[in-house]
Amino acid sequence: MTLSNQSSLSTLRATFQKIWGYSDFRPPQGEIVQTLFAQKDAVIVLPTGGGKSICFQLPALMRSGLTLVVSPLVALMENQVQELQQRRLPAALLHGELPPQQRKKVLWALENQQLRLLYLSPETLLSQAVWQRLCQPELQINGMILDEAHCLAHWGETFRPAYYRLGAVRSALLQHKPAGSRIAIAAFTATADPQVQQTIERILQLEAPQIFRLNPYRENLKLRIQTVNTPRQRRQQLLKFIQHQQRESGLIYVRSRRECEELADWLRQQQYQTDCYHAGLGADDRRKIEQAWLSDRLQFVVCTNAFGMGINKSNVRWIVHYHAPFLLSEYVQEMGRAGRDGKLATALTLASGWLDQADKQRWEFFEQQTRSQHQTAQQLARRLPKQGTVEEVTKQFKEGAIALSLLHSTQQLTWTDPFHYVIHSTRPHAPLNSTQSMRDFLKTRHCRWQFLLQAFGFEKDAEGFRCGQCERCGEGRRRDEG
Repeated sequence: MTLSNQSSLSTLRATFQKIWGYSDFRPPQGEIVQTLFAQKDAVIVLPTGGGKSICFQLPALMRSGLTLVVSPLVALMENQVQELQQRRLPAALLHGELPPQQRKKVLWALENQQLRLLYLSPETLLSQAVWQRLCQPELQINGMILDEAHCLAHWGETFRPAYYRLGAVRSALLQHKPAGSRIAIAAFTATADPQVQQTIERILQLEAPQIFRLNPYRENLKLRIQTVNTPRQRRQQLLKFIQHQQRESGLIYVRSRRECEELADWLRQQQYQTDCYHAGLGADDRRKIEQAWLSDRLQFVVCTNAFGMGINKSNVRWIVHYHAPFLLSEYVQEMGRAGRDGKLATALTLASGWLDQADKQRWEFFEQQTRSQHQTAQQLARRLPKQGTVEEVTKQFKEGAIALSLLHSTQQLTWTDPFHYVIHSTRPHAPLNSTQSMRDFLKTRHCRWQFLLQAFGFEKDAEGFRCGQCERCGEGRRRDEG
């Protein structure tokens, strides 16, 4: 479909109304849809609940050919694909948990060009079976969408090294496509500070990307930090807070699977009907917990950061961070799941005081682990062949894939395609202290939202800003004391 500039927005809007039933786009949805339909690279930072998925689904559905949607979590993919399939739209997903018969059916649909949207993880995209099919010259690929793109910056170095190979996907695919073919790349996220945004642009090798960024401030979301001095006090304050929420829906975020299970067990002993959710659970168990929470059979879930991305529940009235997250962007991502319906909601963080060094110890462990991984990568770099394949390296060295990813992050390595690398430098760029922003946020004497606006690059909006609701603002402090 070819549209002139004059008619494109009205045609896109008409299709938007027909499929989704909304009367018009919310700013800046219309501009984003036009940019992606024109196959231009883009970085889109919209707050949680800002309608990001429609921005890439609509242009993909209006074109012949395929758009790849790279997504970090099975639950996130399943929710979006289920909604599209219920509308009888040509979308599918591929992941390792699919039954063989269903996987075969999706691969057949891919080969026969019956899909407009294909959701898959970075690892599945780069698997041999899928990659070979994507490289078929007759398969038209219009674009690659990176959903929840902050995961590239947070997980790409150590947890999900396949993320750092995505920047070589476009050029490798175009080698197999007819002359003049174009593949656009767009990265979507709710949380990207300037540093994360630069990482996304560099790793994905974006070409003059259009940037869309909305101020993350939400006037209905009240931020509170409460200091607790002992583990016992932490649990007492959590109970007190939950009791005040009556039966309103919420989430409790913890930082590890062990903490998740222990806290959920303790809350059940206090007669609360809850469950724990983390990435170590089986797919069926995760789906059951999600559905129980979405249908309000569970008031709240104790969870790790594996829970929440892309799950659409508008009436979440509260979020508790039982321990402070390591990263400020992680905090914003998680607390942003409250109050998506525009009604008042609260995000409470329980931070360790001077008698309880739990947060400090956890941060030190996290930073030491990061330093250790970088040191291991540098040691391994001296033993690795200067050029080779990720498959050979992972066979020979247990942590080979992570080492290659870390070398890429310190700009010592480039990927000639998603499978072949070249090491060209022995001088690493020093990794930044990624936890410092979160530490500063907890300690700030200024308005919580003002701090977040500054940290995420909205300095002009932050000038003289006061939310009037957090415990650092006068009004919020008086209200809490009253």
